[in-house]
Amino acid sequence: MMQLWKSIHRWVVDRPLKQGDKIGHQYEIKSAIGMGSYGMTYLVSTKDKKEWVAKQLRKTKQHTKQGKQSFDYEVKVLQAIQHSQIPTLHEVIQDQGRLFIIMDYVNGKTFEDLIFVEGKTYTESEALYVLLQVIEVVTYIHKQGIVHRDLRIPNVLFVEDEICIIDFGLARFIGDQDEAAPLIKEQQRMREVSFKSDIYALGHFLLFLLYSSYKPTSKQERSWEEELGLSPFLNSIIRRMLQLDPPYETIEQVKQDVHDYLKIDQ
Repeated sequence: MMQLWKSIHRWVVDRPLKQGDKIGHQYEIKSAIGMGSYGMTYLVSTKDKKEWVAKQLRKTKQHTKQGKQSFDYEVKVLQAIQHSQIPTLHEVIQDQGRLFIIMDYVNGKTFEDLIFVEGKTYTESEALYVLLQVIEVVTYIHKQGIVHRDLRIPNVLFVEDEICIIDFGLARFIGDQDEAAPLIKEQQRMREVSFKSDIYALGHFLLFLLYSSYKPTSKQERSWEEELGLSPFLNSIIRRMLQLDPPYETIEQVKQDVHDYLKIDQ
């Protein structure tokens, strides 16, 4: 009964704002574009018709140490970043007991949508050139001493022939500790406050791109190495990214090997 009451309480308190609602008398909700365990994200507009993204910390999380720390940390990370391919923090608003981050709206398509909704496919060389574009932005992030920790296909966008990276809700500065240790081994590798965790995530990102053009020849489930049949060099690059072999320590090492591979492939 107590668990049911808590669920009802969360549902009532954490109900998303509706279309037409205002944030700080300035930003009008156009639509909800994302729901997460800690926050809700909206597309909003101002009187001059400019569109922004408003990210709200759930009210039930505002009163928890972990929730407030997560919100404050994302603000701190975004304040440390100034890059044309990363949304810029505009302002932080407290309105009617709610906390919001207002940032640039990036009007693009995620690689999740491109692959699974639009059916976009990538050849091996196309996938690697996309990876190199992502690596350029990640290189900047790492130079700021920041680990993104969530470089998945929903958080990488394609915008007018350019790559953008969004959602820094899990990002951390090198040397800081995470508040909670994930239980699953894959999550541990993704959430480690280390540059290797972003490289690990990009290994999976690359596999998604490579699998987009894969056509099964057998109903039997096999490993990615067996199914994709990649060259030994590319196979080695991915194995190191996924920490199956001695891992890369820096994103520059990955970039160099991908460049070397593409030269050989040509």
